[in-house]
Amino acid sequence: MPGTPLGPGQIYNSNRFILIGLLEELGCEVRDLGIVRDTLDATMEALADAAEHSDLILASGGVSVGEENHVKPAVERLGSLDLWQIAMRPGKPLAFGHIGGHIDGERTPFIGSPGNPVSLFVTFCLFARPFIRRMQGIAGSVRPAVVTAEVGFTWPRPAKRREFQRARLEPDESGRCRVSLYPNPSSAVLSSVAWANGLAVILEGRSLQEGDPIEFIPFSALTG
Repeated sequence: MPGTPLGPGQIYNSNRFILIGLLEELGCEVRDLGIVRDTLDATMEALADAAEHSDLILASGGVSVGEENHVKPAVERLGSLDLWQIAMRPGKPLAFGHIGGHIDGERTPFIGSPGNPVSLFVTFCLFARPFIRRMQGIAGSVRPAVVTAEVGFTWPRPAKRREFQRARLEPDESGRCRVSLYPNPSSAVLSSVAWANGLAVILEGRSLQEGDPIEFIPFSALTG
């Protein structure tokens, strides 16, 4: 936890506070199961417990392809995995499925995000938040509002995945509103979210020059 000395191989648990804060802003009742041990049995036990007492299960980490990433096989054993991996950055190992329902039982939806804090934030805002709002009975559009703005940077090399980069929309020296990117694109740098006021959407296969139009999603449309 923040405030305690780090041991070998440890990082601070920022994801708990990100996720709980975003959920409480939506009026959700949060049941925190804490940090689950990196074993298949412990992961299955936690998912089964969550499915019994919750309307939706959200997990952070354990959905990639490493030796100790047990969420994917656990979901497949306890229910069904309907989606795994999506062509975006950050957040490629996004998972969606259901726990239960093997023999006409109750099915609890499951969303698994990557463990890096920026990936968690972005995938929650773009996928989990609209899903929760629909579960809450919102009948209209639950997609975040997007504005078109001018690029204030260059993006010379087209990416293979759609990029959701932390960005600021603000006036430049001439008074024109332009989008600038945080200089470090790492999904482990949570300070980029604190610095930004939205996400710049860079389509796959596209290069950009200053002055080009770009889609920008303000944080005001992604939180609260």
